Order: sequence, then C-alpha cells, then structure tokens
Amino acid sequence: MEKRVAVVFDSAGTLLHMYRVAKEMSTGSILEDIQSTLLVAEKTNRALVILRTRFEDLWQCDPEMELYDFIDTYNIDLGISCSSSPFRLDDVYGIIRQNRTKVSDINEVLSIVKGRCPHVFYLAAGLVVDSQENIVPYVLSTGGQMYSKTSVAIKHLRELGVDIYIASGDDEQNLKRLASSLDIPMKDVFAVATTYDKENIVRNLKETYDLVIMVGDGMNDILALRAADVGILTSQQGDERPQVLMDAADVIIGNIMDVVDIVNNLCKCITL
Repeated sequence: MEKRVAVVFDSAGTLLHMYRVAKEMSTGSILEDIQSTLLVAEKTNRALVILRTRFEDLWQCDPEMELYDFIDTYNIDLGISCSSSPFRLDDVYGIIRQNRTKVSDINEVLSIVKGRCPHVFYLAAGLVVDSQENIVPYVLSTGGQMYSKTSVAIKHLRELGVDIYIASGDDEQNLKRLASSLDIPMKDVFAVATTYDKENIVRNLKETYDLVIMVGDGMNDILALRAADVGILTSQQGDERPQVLMDAADVIIGNIMDVVDIVNNLCKCITL
C-alpha cells in the first residue's frame, strides 16, 4: 500500500529569499538584513504584526498621521504573524493606540526595502509590539523573491507523489502570488499562521498522512519542526540561527533542492 507523504513549507526565508529592514523606534536607528522573528524572540510578551494595507494608501496619506489613526481611518486589518507568548489582537490595537508611531515610520522602512530590492516578489510591512512595556519597539518591512531552485524543487517533489502545503506568517494576498507561481492550490495554503498555528497544522496533517515533513528557517517554525515526523531547517537565507532552533531540527540544509533528496530517501524507506 502506498504511503501518503506531506511536505509543509514556510515561505519567507524558505521558499523566498528575503530582505528585511527594521527601524528601532527608541533610537531611530535602521537595522538592515535582520531576522524579524528574532526581534520577537529576544523578549517575552512580543508579537510580530502584519499591516494588511494597500501601500498606495500609506504613501498618499499625511506622513505625520499616527499609525493608529491610519488603521482606524482606512479600516486596516492586522494579523499576528508570530509571538513569544500568547497574544490577542485587542492587545495589539491597545498598544498601538498608546504609542506615537507614525505613517512616516512605516514609509521609511518600505522605501529602504524598495531601494535595495527593486525587483521584489512581494512587499510587506509590519511592526513588533511589546505587551509588557506597552510599546512598539520596531517597525519593519520585508521584500522577497523566489530562490532560483524553488520552482524546480517543488516540481520534483510533486513528481515523487507528495502533497505540498505552505504554512506562513505572510498574509493571504502575498501568498496567492507565490502559490499561483508554484501551482499550489490556496486550499493548501495557511496564511498569517503563528508559531502555534504551524504546530497545529502539522499535528492535524499527521492524522491524515503517514509522514509529515516541515521545512522552515526561523524561530516561528520551531514548534512545527518539533511536531513534524521530520523537521528540516534551511539556512540558505544566510542568517545565523540560534542553537535552540538548530536543536529543534532533524536535518539542517543549505539549499532547497536538498529537500528533494531527503524526501526521496524517506519515501523509499517507508515503502519497504
């Protein structure tokens, strides 16, 4: 009897090579090529929040408008991408309301990403909130484009007969373009998935599949890596990885094509 295998991919840093910029609000310093999830993980009671906005609205409105007023005026939805402790959206809105973050702060990091990466696959903006100190320590932006071997790796995995999923903290609009490029149906894509969501996605898939493999690159993947039958950590983004994240993985790879070889060998083993 043929065994069913599922491979779950994170997107940013895993399927896509990312460029990330953060502005430290207390100092105004710009931090380039950072890991946004590590800004969350460095302290408890932090969350990474996505602004689901049209960037045209950001660029056209008064740059001195406070971010909370912008969110309220344009009816902007927020999404919690990852957190270092359980978070509610009500908490996020309350923290933003108490701070003087402005539209110009978001525009600043967006402009830097666009300048560094004029051909980005997608563009996103967000912020880090801290519920213990009731502050917005960082605003940030990220842009990404597919690694050169991403589509080839997905094609080979599909030829092996495995089912492919995406579980990502990115929003649905950005993931639609990625999923369409890789011929992955949106029913198999989980958007704005937190660390805990990714873990639950993997656990739920394990009830259906004989083997579930998680492929990720950041701290927001750590619980899913541990929950999977096989956790694959990819380092092709080039950033340093904390030891606790590396310890959570069964395999560490430097190229997405390595996933194909690993899955191929696993499929051979489970059919013996």
